[in-house]
Amino acid sequence: MQISDEMKPYEDKPREECGVYGVYARGRDVARLTFFGLFALQHRGQEGAGIVTCDGEVAWVHKGMGLVPQIFDEESLRPLRGHIAIGHNRYSTTGGSNFRNTSPYLIESIDGPLGVSHNGNLTNTFALRTMLLKRGVGLSSTTDSEVITQMLAAPPETWLDGDLMDVDGDYLDVWQHRIKAVMQVAEGAYSLTLLTRNGLYGVRDPLGMRPLCLGKLGDQGWVLASESCALTTIGAEFVRDVEPGEIVKIDDDGVHSIIGKQSERRAMCIFEYVYFARPDTHLEGQSVHAVRQQLGRQLAIESHVDADIVIGVPDSAIPGAIGYSQQTGVPFTEGFTKNRYIGRTFIQPDDQLRKDSVKLKLNTLSDNLRGKRVIVVDDSIVRGNTSGPIVSLLRSAGATEVHMRISSPPIKHPCFMGVDMATHKQLIAYNLSVEEIRQRIGADTLQYLSIDGLQKAVMAGLRGKEHGHCNACFSGKYPVAIPQWLFEDEADAPVIGAWGQ
Repeated sequence: MQISDEMKPYEDKPREECGVYGVYARGRDVARLTFFGLFALQHRGQEGAGIVTCDGEVAWVHKGMGLVPQIFDEESLRPLRGHIAIGHNRYSTTGGSNFRNTSPYLIESIDGPLGVSHNGNLTNTFALRTMLLKRGVGLSSTTDSEVITQMLAAPPETWLDGDLMDVDGDYLDVWQHRIKAVMQVAEGAYSLTLLTRNGLYGVRDPLGMRPLCLGKLGDQGWVLASESCALTTIGAEFVRDVEPGEIVKIDDDGVHSIIGKQSERRAMCIFEYVYFARPDTHLEGQSVHAVRQQLGRQLAIESHVDADIVIGVPDSAIPGAIGYSQQTGVPFTEGFTKNRYIGRTFIQPDDQLRKDSVKLKLNTLSDNLRGKRVIVVDDSIVRGNTSGPIVSLLRSAGATEVHMRISSPPIKHPCFMGVDMATHKQLIAYNLSVEEIRQRIGADTLQYLSIDGLQKAVMAGLRGKEHGHCNACFSGKYPVAIPQWLFEDEADAPVIGAWGQ
């Protein structure tokens, strides 16, 4: 059950991208393993989910709208046979929220079944879609994922100039050949899991904007997942991240790797560390939970204020609040309890409840707050429609001062690489100064983490490893060129090509 439009006002967070999964394991129930993998990735998308399986000849699919446990049961999993599976959790960034846009996509090609799961967003979807339509390819949805699927299904020589030879001069297998061809023209963010009758493929865009990792399942099984937390759920062992620009093929002979498109720089979404990824996930070799604590410590260094307690807004801001407390010595305590089931109700609130919608999700622990000067840490402010109610709740519970601290910089720009970050007109930090936001939400003080502080905190655990992150939602410097028509007006033009290009 997706959250209705009426319930969304309290969800003042960037909307998750998607979660992708893949399993290759003979002798195992790969559909069931994929179900539990998607369950572990539920935070990355709640609009729909699906699983495709293949036994080497025939492919099966089951998908639907809603949460993973609402879509799958024993009866729907039983027909999903085979030793190869891919799965997908969806939150729409291109294409509406409806069944026809739900993934994975499964089509029959001249070379057998092809299933595609995609996390990310292509910035040149319109051009690629137009190219397909001009060639007579019929499209049944409005997603960039279907565009990728149809491009993979066609011989690339029909639409891509030049020869695609590997470094040894031998042609790649048919699917590596086609994937590599698509990577030459696809622009933007994509992590893919692909199913064919002969193998499972994992693909990551050359900038590495969306995460993807590889895991080992027993003696002969392999797993691909958006996050490492979805490996441990099924007893798989983390092996490594799929590298930017890499194509990983998995079959009975094991794992094979080629470079689909050379990575000249890296630009993984830095917001994975701030909010998206589960805290028990490891990205780039470091713990997301540990990075979030470091964000809190850096925030305290930049913007401390005298107070009696530190609290966090559940759940993703709790590690930041702990880090803030560790840095300052101000005691950490719980200030809120959270109703984790509010998004699952079929009953819509009346007008008054809708106005007080944050109260449907959060309740204060007044005994911890009464008479206290409170530092409340949150991970982000997007539209600004929940921070004011949160401050009001704390004051109603008896807090004498409320100091809002945000463990990320002000979000001033939309994302076009697979995250619903709202538009310029909707982003409060694009339209108001920090002081104006403070006045609007009613806090005694308001401070954000700086962009330099964010990057410093993320880099602290990388220890010189090759790295690079996209921070366009904060800086407006995009790692790829953004078509002007995607912006609301000429005044919202981006800095084309990040890092001063």
